[in-house]
Amino acid sequence: MAYLRRTAAALLATASALLPVSPTASAAPSPVLARESFDRLPLGPVTAGRDWTSDTSDGTLTVTRASTGHGRELRIRTEGNGRAFLVFPHLAPPGNSFWARMRLKVDAFPTAPDWAHWTLAEASGPDSPTLVRPLGGQYVPTEKRNFYGVGSDLGPTGDWTAWQTSAPATAGKWQCVEFHLDATDNRVTVYFDGVPQPDLTVSTDRHGGTTDPFIFPTFDKLKLGWQLYQSDPSPSSYDVRLDDIALSTRRIGGCAD
Repeated sequence: MAYLRRTAAALLATASALLPVSPTASAAPSPVLARESFDRLPLGPVTAGRDWTSDTSDGTLTVTRASTGHGRELRIRTEGNGRAFLVFPHLAPPGNSFWARMRLKVDAFPTAPDWAHWTLAEASGPDSPTLVRPLGGQYVPTEKRNFYGVGSDLGPTGDWTAWQTSAPATAGKWQCVEFHLDATDNRVTVYFDGVPQPDLTVSTDRHGGTTDPFIFPTFDKLKLGWQLYQSDPSPSSYDVRLDDIALSTRRIGGCAD
């Protein structure tokens, strides 16, 4: 009798192993490519975190207590035309497309020299020199203020920043910023505080460069931070705050409180 019970149990186990597994039984891959809130990093200077490293020249990255009163945030400081970026160096987004979201505050934008150009985000890849700058802007002397614009450099469309007067850059204010890099049409779309900014959209044949098509590289790196390219700017130093960064294959939505 015991032998029969053991045999029946073995047959039942074999049959169970051969049954097809319902698709709902296996976990779907996470859409999140990377995330950083800085809350688990020690206070003070920092050069790397989970899934990211840094790129600095005349600039520093420092984890500080959040100015909102809870948690921590990243303070970026540069001198002159220095740079300070945190770098996500191992991206491999499916379909070469991804979303980025972050909380951002820039203490002051340049007021000199004329047409001073700055970058807050830059995506790149190994198969093309093209640098895609989904978030940046420029000081426009005729308007005496800074405006956001999507841009690019080093590729066939040249060096350009498609700033728009409909997207003024306001200093000293926290914003929830999102951008989407969509390889189906080499399209960049931008959102501020959940509101789409259609005037900032660029794509294959709609951009601010030459008549050549705007084509994405195969993305493997994203830099977030600050760089100003002209020497002797005014002010002479820049402070930027970042928090609640998330990179994903789909839109994540609003920033955390």
